[in-house]
Amino acid sequence: MAATPRLGTAGSIVDSMPETLRQSRSLVHKCFSKYIGHGKRLLKLHQLMSELEQCIDDGDERKEVLEGTLGYILCSTQEAVVVPPHVAFSIRPSPGHSEYVKVNANDLAVESLGASAYLKLKENIFDEEWSKDENALEVDFGALDYSMPHLTLSSSIGNGISFISKFLSSRLWREKEAAKPLVDHLVSMQLKGQQLMINETLNTPENLQGALVEADVFLSSLPQDTPYQKFEPRFKRWGFEKGWGDNAGRVQETVRSLSEVLQAPDPTNVEKFLGRLPNVFNIVIFSPHGYFGQANVLGLPDTGGQVIYILDQVRAMEEELLLKIKYQGLDTKPQILVVTRLIPDAQGTKCNQEWEPIDGTKHSHILRVPFRAESGILRQWISRFDVYPFLERFAQDATGKVLALMEGKPDLIIGNYTDGNLVASLMASKLGVTQATIAHALEKTKYEDSDVNWKEKDPKYHFSCQYTADIIAMNAADFIITSTYQEIAGSKDRPGQYESHAAYTLPGLYRVVSGVNVFDPKFNIASPGADQSVYFPFTDSHKRFTQFHPGIEELLYNEVDNDEHNGYLKDKTKPIIFSMARLDTVKNISGLTEWYGRNERLRSLVNLVLVAGFFDPSKSKDREEITEIKKMHMLIEKYQLKGQIRWIAAQSDKHRNGELYRVIADTRGAFIQPAFYEAFGLTIIEAMNCGLPTFATNQGGPAEIIVDGVSGFHIEPTNGDESSNKIADFFAKCKDDSGYWSQISTASLQRIYECYTWKIYANKVLNMSCIYSFWRKFNKEHKHAKQRYIQMFYNLQFRNLAKNVPVPIPTNHEVPKPAIDTIIKPRPVKRARRSQSLLQRWCGV
Repeated sequence: MAATPRLGTAGSIVDSMPETLRQSRSLVHKCFSKYIGHGKRLLKLHQLMSELEQCIDDGDERKEVLEGTLGYILCSTQEAVVVPPHVAFSIRPSPGHSEYVKVNANDLAVESLGASAYLKLKENIFDEEWSKDENALEVDFGALDYSMPHLTLSSSIGNGISFISKFLSSRLWREKEAAKPLVDHLVSMQLKGQQLMINETLNTPENLQGALVEADVFLSSLPQDTPYQKFEPRFKRWGFEKGWGDNAGRVQETVRSLSEVLQAPDPTNVEKFLGRLPNVFNIVIFSPHGYFGQANVLGLPDTGGQVIYILDQVRAMEEELLLKIKYQGLDTKPQILVVTRLIPDAQGTKCNQEWEPIDGTKHSHILRVPFRAESGILRQWISRFDVYPFLERFAQDATGKVLALMEGKPDLIIGNYTDGNLVASLMASKLGVTQATIAHALEKTKYEDSDVNWKEKDPKYHFSCQYTADIIAMNAADFIITSTYQEIAGSKDRPGQYESHAAYTLPGLYRVVSGVNVFDPKFNIASPGADQSVYFPFTDSHKRFTQFHPGIEELLYNEVDNDEHNGYLKDKTKPIIFSMARLDTVKNISGLTEWYGRNERLRSLVNLVLVAGFFDPSKSKDREEITEIKKMHMLIEKYQLKGQIRWIAAQSDKHRNGELYRVIADTRGAFIQPAFYEAFGLTIIEAMNCGLPTFATNQGGPAEIIVDGVSGFHIEPTNGDESSNKIADFFAKCKDDSGYWSQISTASLQRIYECYTWKIYANKVLNMSCIYSFWRKFNKEHKHAKQRYIQMFYNLQFRNLAKNVPVPIPTNHEVPKPAIDTIIKPRPVKRARRSQSLLQRWCGV
C-alpha cells in the first residue's frame, strides 16, 4: 500500500486541493455530481466514502484515489455540507485543528472558508431563512483571547500547567518587572485575616531577593528538623510570615525554590514553587442533579459514576490538603463542601437531609439546598435535562449558605456536569474565586447532530439550555479538569468532547464561530482512581469481604426471579462476562445483550451477567431508561437467553459491588464496558483494580486507560460482531493457555498503580488550584474582559432559554427545617443594595 500522504502547514489543504482534483478530474467530477444529486444534505465520513466507492467501479482506480492526497483529505473529513452546486468540507488534519473548504461540483473550483461561512452553509440545510439573516447572533469567545498565549502542538493539549510554567519562567527570565505580579500575589495571601508568606516589608522583588539570601544563610545553620516556631520571631523581623514550612528543612526548600524562580527561573521550579503556596484551604464542589448521597442512590435516575467520583475525590483531596497544610506549618483545618440539591421526596435516601458528614473524612460535608420556584420548594426529583429554570436561584441560595458555613469565601470552586459547572461559574464570578470545571459527559457528543437539530430535541432534552450553559462554563473556568486526552481532543479519527465545541451552530438561535479552544492552557488531565480500600485484587484473600458471599451467590445463581434479579444461569461452571452501568442508550447495555445473543460461540463459552436499572418500566421515571428496559425484555425473548443471562437490578452498596467484581474474577470471567462513548469510565478502573480482565469501548477515555492486548482490550461499540468475536477469542485462548487470563489480570493491575490512583489525582488538582489562582491574577485584565462578555451572553441568552423550560408545580410549600443551625452559627452576610440590578448583584459591579 502506498504511504499515506502528509500535508504540511495550516492552509495546505486548500492549497493542494485544486491540483489534487485535477489529477483525477473525470472521476472526481463524477463523484461530486453524485454528492449534489440528492440536493441539500449533511454527509458524514462513511457516507462520503460509500458514495465515492459507488462512483468508481474500477478497483485499481478506486485504490489510486483513496491512497492519494484526495483519499487522505476525505479520510480527514468530519462532515460535508451539500448545498448544490457546492460541497463544503469540514476537515480535521490533526486533533484540535480544523479547516473548511468549499468545492464547486461543476468546475471543481476550490475556496477556503472561515468557520462563520461554513456554518452558514450548514444552517442553509436546516433553516435557510435564518442562515441568510445578517443580524443572526454570532458568538466569538476567541476574539477576547487573541493576546493570550496558547499551545501549538496537538500532542501538548491537556498539559496546561506545564505550558504556564514554561511561559512564566520565560517571562521572568526576559523581563525583570515580570516578578512584581508574583511578589504582589505573595503579599495578598491571608488565612482568616492572618498574613501568610510575606508582608509589605518585602513588597518589591529586590527587597524579597535580599531577604531570601539572608534567610537561606540563617537556615543552613539550623538542624533540618528545627520547628518553625523556634525561628519564627527572626523570620518575622525580616518580613516573612507563616506558610513556608513546618521545620527548617522544608522552609529552606521553599526559600531556595523561590530564590531560583526570581534569579534563574526554569519551568520545573516555577511549577514546584507555585504548587507549594498556602492558598487552598476551603473548597466547594457543585453537583446539583440526581440523588447525591452516600447510600442507596446508585442506579436511581441521573445517579451513577459521578457520585462515586466526587465522594472519592473529596476523601483524597482532604487527605492531601491535611498533609500540605501540615508541611506548610499552619494550624488550620480544611473544609470541603459538596453542594447538591435537597429533595424532600427522597425515595428512601438521605437526600432530604440538609447537612451530612462525608464518611471517611473529618472536615468534609454534603450541603443540600432545595430547588425553589415562585410557588415554593420543588419536592420531587426532576431529570438533569429539566433543571435549568432553578439554577440561578439555587446558586444564590447556595452562595449565602456557603459564606455562612465557611465564614468567608472558598478558595476553590469546582463544578461537575452542565448544571454544576454553570452554578460554579455564577458563584465564582460573584465572589471572585478560582473556578474549575469537570464535564464528566458533554451531551453534544452523545447525540449526533443534536446542535443543528436542536429544535426537534429541545422539548425533551432542552439542549438549547444545556449547550449554552456548557459554553458559558467552559469559558468562565480558570482551569478545566479532564480525565483523558480524548475527552479534550479525541483521537486521530474522532474529535474530543471539548473540541466539538470549537465551532457549531444552533440554527435560529445563535452561531458559535469560536467556542472553546482546546489549545488553551486551561486544559489539564488528572485521571481519577478507585477507592482501593473497596476495589482491590481478588487475590488479596485476607481482605476479601466474605460476609457478602452468600448474598452474591444468591444474586448470581438463585433461579427464582424477584425484584432484584431476573433470568438464571443454567451452567454455573462457565466464566461470567459482566457489565454494570446505567440503563441508557449511550451505555449500550442492550447492545451488549444483542451481541451476546447473536454470537453462538460466545454463548457456548461464557454466561452474561448485567447490573443495570429496573426490570419493570413502570418503576422508572427516566425516559431513556424506560425505552431500554422494554428493549432488554425484547432481546432476551428474541434470542432465547433464559438460562444464559442474569439481569440484576442496579446495586448501590459499593462494598458489595467491589466483592462482586472479585467473585466474577473467581470465575475467570471479564468485565465488559460497551458504551458508544465514555468520557472516562470509573467502572473500568474499579474492575481493573480488582484484577478483572476488561474489554472496553474504544470511544473516549477507555482507549487511554487500557493498552489494547496488554492490560485489557478495546472493542468497537458500533460493530457488535467484531466485538463479540474478540471477547470469544479471548476466552477460547484462555482455554488453550491456562496462564493467559492471569497475564492480562496482572498487567491491568500494573497499569492502575502506575497511572490511576486518587492520591496522584488529588495532588495534581491542588497544584492546579495554586497555579491557576496566580495565573488569573497575572492575566486579570483579560479575565475581566472575558467575564463581561460571558455575563452579557448569560443574561441575553441563557436566562431567556431557561424561562421556556416547563417548571413542575411543587406539591407542598413547606420549607425543610435547616439541619445546620445546630452545627454552626451562621455569620450575617451583607446584603446587596436594593438599587442594584440583578446583573450588578451577581457580578459585583
